Amino acid sequence: MDKALQTMIDNMPEKTGKSLDEWKKILKENSFTKHSEGVNYLKSKHGVTHGFANTIISLSKEDNASKDDLVKSQYNGKEVLIPIYYKLIEYVQTLGSDVKISPKKGSVSIIRKRQFLLIKPATKTRIDLGFKLKDQPITERLENSGPFGTMCTHRVRLSDKLEIDNQLKQWISEAYEQSI
Repeated sequence: MDKALQTMIDNMPEKTGKSLDEWKKILKENSFTKHSEGVNYLKSKHGVTHGFANTIISLSKEDNASKDDLVKSQYNGKEVLIPIYYKLIEYVQTLGSDVKISPKKGSVSIIRKRQFLLIKPATKTRIDLGFKLKDQPITERLENSGPFGTMCTHRVRLSDKLEIDNQLKQWISEAYEQSI
C-alpha cells in the first residue's frame, strides 16, 4: 500500500470519527449501484470530506471483489486477450519481489514504489499497455499515452502475446527501474 494511502487510513478515525473498518460496516448496511452514490451518502449523511469518502468507498469495493474476480470481469467477452495478460504478469513478476499487482475495475496497475505500468483491455482484440517512462521518444510502436492521459507517458497496443518481445520487455524493465 502506498504511504499516502496508509497515512489517510491511519488519520481516518481522527478526521472522520470512525476507522476504515467501522465505515465498511456502515456501508454494508446500504447498497449503492454507483461509486458516486456512496461518496455522496458519506458526505451528506456523515459529513465526511470528499477525499475520505472517495477512499472509503474505493477500499470497500476492493474488499467486495477479489482480485481474480476483478481481472475476470475485465476480460469478460474479451477472453482472447487473457493469454496476453498472463504473459505480461508472468514477466513483471520476474522484475523483483517489490512488484505489486493491483487489479482495479477496468485495469491492472503494476506498482513498485509507484505505478510504472498499466494493463487495460481496451477493445475485444487489444490490450493497451501504459508506461511511465522518462526520456523515451514517441515512436510508431511506443506511442504517446493516448487515453491514459497523465497517468502514463507512453502506450503500446498489444493484440498477440508474440508482441511481448525483447523490446517490450526492455521498456517494461526500464519503467520498473525508474519507479524507485
